[in-house]
Formats: sequence, C-alpha cells, structure tokens
Amino acid sequence: MPYEPPPYLAELTLAQIAEQVAARKLPPVEGWAPQQIGESLMRIAADGTWFHEGDPIRRQAMVRAFSGLLTRDDAGQHWLVTPFEKLSIEVVDAAFIATDCVMRDGEIAFRLNTDDLVVAGPEHGLRAAGDPETPAIYLHVRRGCEARLNRSTYAQLAEIALETSGDDWMVTSQGAIFSLISTD
Repeated sequence: MPYEPPPYLAELTLAQIAEQVAARKLPPVEGWAPQQIGESLMRIAADGTWFHEGDPIRRQAMVRAFSGLLTRDDAGQHWLVTPFEKLSIEVVDAAFIATDCVMRDGEIAFRLNTDDLVVAGPEHGLRAAGDPETPAIYLHVRRGCEARLNRSTYAQLAEIALETSGDDWMVTSQGAIFSLISTD
C-alpha cells in the first residue's frame, strides 16, 4: 500500500489538523522494555536526512516508520526502540525538521519532514536557541525529540509573531506563550 502524505497545511482548518494529528497511530514505545541494546548504524543529519551505514534512506515511508520508534533519553541520546531492541542513533542537531507552519484559530500547527503534524502548546513547546546571527527555534515533538524549524518555517513563525505581538517576538498557541528570542 503506497504512502500518501497528508494535504497541505495551508489548506486545512484547525479541526482538520486535529483530525490528522489524532489519526497518526504511534507504536507504544513507552511500554516496551527491550533487553538487547546496540547500535543502529543510523544517523540523522542536520538537514533531516536519515542515513543507514552511510547511505541515505530514500524511502519516505521507511523514514516515517523509523521516526515513530524514536526516543531521546535525559542524557540527550536518541534511540530506536522496538519490543526486542533498543538501538542508538546519532542525531546531529534535531531528530525532525519543521518544514511548514500555519496559524489557525489562534493555534500554531507545524508539518515535519516526516509529514507528522504537531500543534504547539504546553505539551509541544517552542524553544529558542542560538544567537542573533544564527538563531534556531525548536519544537518539542514527542518522547524528548525535537524538530528544528527550517529557514522558511522560521520566517513563517516570525511573521506570525510580528502580526500577533509586534516587536515582542512572542507567539501563543493552546494558551502557552513562547519567546522567539534565545536567552542562552
């Protein structure tokens, strides 16, 4: 069965975005206790490209499947978790890339490079990092993993901030307020 990506984010209402988010069934990784720990020989580059043994994984459906098994522990190590194995995976910057965003009915939704849709809010916070010369915004996705906003998505979010808060560089979604200025 071929993979069909969800419709363009700009074409969806907030209710349709919520339906898409609810429709994504993720494996119950949190309930698994694999006994075998090892290396996956996989890497996620800073641009979001997934590699296995040095070669890019070209099948988007495969990347999407692997991304559903991804976790990050308190020490910052990323893992691919199955019921039988827990395999480390090298992540250069962030596990995901946010490739699009839109504001609908006061909520900010993001599309990731895995076609996941995430609505920013208390459980999916935005974090500003970097410096004025190289700013970076990260979105908490799930299980400790984050998405870095690509350049165009950063510009979209900056436009939302200017429209809603002026020069304060703040955005609000699901009642949570996020600064787009790093305090690091």
